[in-house]
Amino acid sequence: MDAKVVWKSGLVFEGSSDSGHIVPLDGFAAVGGEGKGFRPLELMAVSLAGCTAMDVISILQKMKQDVTNFEVKVKADRAEEHPKVFTNMILEYIVTGKKIDRSAVEKAVNLSETRYCPSQAMLRKSVPIKSTITIIEG
Repeated sequence: MDAKVVWKSGLVFEGSSDSGHIVPLDGFAAVGGEGKGFRPLELMAVSLAGCTAMDVISILQKMKQDVTNFEVKVKADRAEEHPKVFTNMILEYIVTGKKIDRSAVEKAVNLSETRYCPSQAMLRKSVPIKSTITIIEG
């Protein structure tokens, strides 16, 4: 995989990779950012949520779970001093559907956490990551 960022102005960059998609990046206004894109650590949180979400929904579909809505929220705490790394992360898996089997969701989340999600495997080496599951009938 190849990726790059190209400087546009101030702290504004465009990120791209082999997929051909472009994502805007920017810094905090307090340090010269213009509010024109994601901050890099935000993308790490989105990457983690997206990686595990793709695993879990794929597994739940194979398990014939009737999922009507699904999201993964990330709550990340950061150190107060530079480099202000993540110090704790909580993933909340919110599964909405008809007669969702909690054990199926737990199994799907566990497989993502321990086997399939490379974002989680990498981040888990440097920050504690906990998970919660919310199931909504509907």
